[in-house]
Amino acid sequence: MKKERIESIYFLRIFAMVMVVLVHVSAAYVELLTEGTGMYEAYHFINRIIRIEAGIFIMLTAMVFFYKYIDQKMDKQELFSYFRKRALYIVVPYFLWALFYEAFSIYLGVVSTTPENILTRVFTGDSFYHLHFIFLIVQFYLFFPVVLYAAQKSAFFRKYMWLFGMILQVGYYFFNREFQVFSFNLFMTSMGPYLLGAWIGAHYKQQKTAAFSRTTPVWAVGGLLAGLTTVYLHGSGYQIFGVQLPTWGYLIINMLFLVGGSYAMFRIAERLVVKRPVALTYVKNIAVYSFGFYLLHPFVLKIYEFTIPIQAGNLFHVSILVRLAATLMSCYVIIWLWHRYLPAAGLFFGKLPNKKPGFFEGDRSKGNKSEQETGKAAL
Repeated sequence: MKKERIESIYFLRIFAMVMVVLVHVSAAYVELLTEGTGMYEAYHFINRIIRIEAGIFIMLTAMVFFYKYIDQKMDKQELFSYFRKRALYIVVPYFLWALFYEAFSIYLGVVSTTPENILTRVFTGDSFYHLHFIFLIVQFYLFFPVVLYAAQKSAFFRKYMWLFGMILQVGYYFFNREFQVFSFNLFMTSMGPYLLGAWIGAHYKQQKTAAFSRTTPVWAVGGLLAGLTTVYLHGSGYQIFGVQLPTWGYLIINMLFLVGGSYAMFRIAERLVVKRPVALTYVKNIAVYSFGFYLLHPFVLKIYEFTIPIQAGNLFHVSILVRLAATLMSCYVIIWLWHRYLPAAGLFFGKLPNKKPGFFEGDRSKGNKSEQETGKAAL
């Protein structure tokens, strides 16, 4: 029987997409505002609380694939198809953009130009500040068949994947702290949100129903409280009530924020699908470009840093809003034009729908076959 499509992923992509751009736009507060002032604290709060976007992106990555494959045998042919699509629509765009940002950074004169350093940055996700996350996602793609196999073979693991994810993430922290095996950003550092997404995907029907229960506001409040605690601890240097919290204590609280907050956002998105069907028709055609937004926006933002100066005082707020709006709009226009009129858009922006949408046109179809039936990445 054909599975229903997960419409909530479009709202989740939009939320995460806007938040990640705002994280990078608002980061200007660190250098331009005076630490300890009200404005500094306000922007510190905004910049940290919206970092829930990392948890949402990782959760989506697992949720889409587990929903597609959990009841499906992944034989050699399917495994080959899976890796071929990931290579074409994720790995190829990553390397193209990594090389682009290497050239851009060399032009700006901010990196070493030796071949050894360039290759190291490209293969560790350090070519530009945002590419480490794509490097992390690629690791999850490689790891996915192993987790899927475990979930299909063990009902216990499948039932408690969300808990296993948090245990593995914390355990890895202590393991690597003691033995320092990995110096780069390994996927184990984000197993909490990842196995949460896997758990939602494997139990989507039940979780969709649960989204409309009375516990959803409780999850939302709990996620917010965890976020407030994380922001406070980050701003205080991990001190609370005069006690210095160890690094692992902060990491656990931050993990609870990413896991609990992302789960709450999933439930909220499911409600929005029902309560805002008209908005969904427009959200779809923007959300399909979310991977492209992530890859492109730092370059666009850097251009606006040169052309839209940050003003002091209350004009700081206006400058941030203008940069945010200009970056979001420019990214959409560039990707939309490329998708509609130029070849090879998929090589640069990942899997895109065959039907090329009109500019801010509403999509009234019941989902997108090219994405959801192929288990496209959730970025």
